[in-house]
Amino acid sequence: MGKSRLEAFSDGVIAILITIMVLDLKVPEGAQLGSLLPLLPVLLNYALSFVYLGIYWNNHHHMFHASERVTGAILWANLHLLFWLSLIPFTTAWMSENHHDSAPSALYGADLLLAAIAYFILERLIIASQGRGSLLQRAVGRDWKGKLSPLLYLAGIVAAFWSPPLAQGMYVLVALLWLVPDRRIENMLSGKSNA
Repeated sequence: MGKSRLEAFSDGVIAILITIMVLDLKVPEGAQLGSLLPLLPVLLNYALSFVYLGIYWNNHHHMFHASERVTGAILWANLHLLFWLSLIPFTTAWMSENHHDSAPSALYGADLLLAAIAYFILERLIIASQGRGSLLQRAVGRDWKGKLSPLLYLAGIVAAFWSPPLAQGMYVLVALLWLVPDRRIENMLSGKSNA
């Protein structure tokens, strides 16, 4: 089965999610720069979630570029990932409006954790369908960022009940880990060795 429809659908969903998030931003009541100050947590949370959706879009693109075909299980796993990503505008908005409260920060982290698990499942199904020694399997390698991220999300969820800003800082840390371009798949596709 070809992969172009899955990629186009996923791209569209992620674009819509970004649009939904930006529509949640409210214009300040004043015309001075100081009137933006109360909106700073909302803008920072929007930026963080935008970065997360961008990271997933980028990695999703590379993962499917290294894939030859999709199966029914891969289609369902992709929908599973998109489900958790589709909750990001909601969890972002709740955390933005209640950035000093534990439950919204913990739920945001739980959503990120479940999206990471869904991505891992999708990645494993693609690797299984491509066979041992596939391009994607070689490119993923040990995947230390993929193993560290869920642990940091879990730590952030727990930390949210003591210090929501600490939890949010942990979520920023994970985003920064993934923001550094991951060239493993690109290097494999261009024939360079996987370091």
